[in-house]
Amino acid sequence: MLEKIDDLLIEVQNFQSSAKDEIEQFRLKFNGKKGIMNDFYDALKQIPNEQKKDFGQKINILRNAVNGKLEELKSSSESKIILEKEDLTRPAFPLELGSRHPINLVKNKIIDIFKSIGFAVADGPEIEDDWHNFTALNLPEYHPARDMQDTFFIEQNPDVLLRTHTSSVQIRYMENNEPPMRILAPGRVFRNEAVSSRSHCIFHQIEGLYIDENVSFADLKQTIQFFTTELFGKSKIRMRPSYFPFTEPSAEVDVYWGLNSETDYRITKGTGWLEIMGCGMVDPAVLKNVNIDPDKYSGYAFGMGIERIVMLLYQMSDIRMFFENDIRMLEQFETL
Repeated sequence: MLEKIDDLLIEVQNFQSSAKDEIEQFRLKFNGKKGIMNDFYDALKQIPNEQKKDFGQKINILRNAVNGKLEELKSSSESKIILEKEDLTRPAFPLELGSRHPINLVKNKIIDIFKSIGFAVADGPEIEDDWHNFTALNLPEYHPARDMQDTFFIEQNPDVLLRTHTSSVQIRYMENNEPPMRILAPGRVFRNEAVSSRSHCIFHQIEGLYIDENVSFADLKQTIQFFTTELFGKSKIRMRPSYFPFTEPSAEVDVYWGLNSETDYRITKGTGWLEIMGCGMVDPAVLKNVNIDPDKYSGYAFGMGIERIVMLLYQMSDIRMFFENDIRMLEQFETL
């Protein structure tokens, strides 16, 4: 009986076919209800106990060989069918490509505009300390931004927090570099605000800083004028007096958007003017805090929310869309 199993093993190993009928006959011969394997299982019951172990092992070897051969023949047969049906000269299926997020699209466009007039990009940590986020920027201890209701504090005594603006990057850069300097500081910022269609607790800013000798407000205005013309194609701007602790004098910048459509009336509240950023001349106290001589150097700074610019350019009405990762929204930017 054991010799018969050895002969069948050789037969199984040597069997080759790509015809479905022949493969099916091979399967039925060994694994069918009246097949060889069932005969051996029945014979196992009649074998003396001292021989059952060897006989059972041989049956298992044959069974595994048969099943392995069937899997091999099945895979080979399926591959042949696929090859016969497929036109191998056809180009491969194209890979699905993603798209840049609209925030990155606009951020990169803003950076390119300012790079063309000599600005470089600087970066800094999103987890900040009190000095770089508040004190060095001339934000006094009683300023509302230091309140727990406005800032995400991680630790206190000493204060560690999620930065509320990218102005902290400007402080770090001024501490480690000598004027002249002309930088942009893009990045995420965090404020403890209620999430709605117009505000979010996470958003993106891009701030600019220029420090050199004899920098004037006229330089600032001309820079903003150039930027709005390049980004929006609209050159009419106005500057309204405002207050920021780290600049003096300070201004809000409006661009004339026009009143050509119902949307224009809505986003400009019927005035045609749209606020896009804040700016001003760097306060001498800030320069002193980073060991820059305010009698020799002066400079300007500006900052804007990237989401606000994106919503204007692409007429988007809900800031929450930027953080929901809705593929339907992102697919609209595949060609940009």
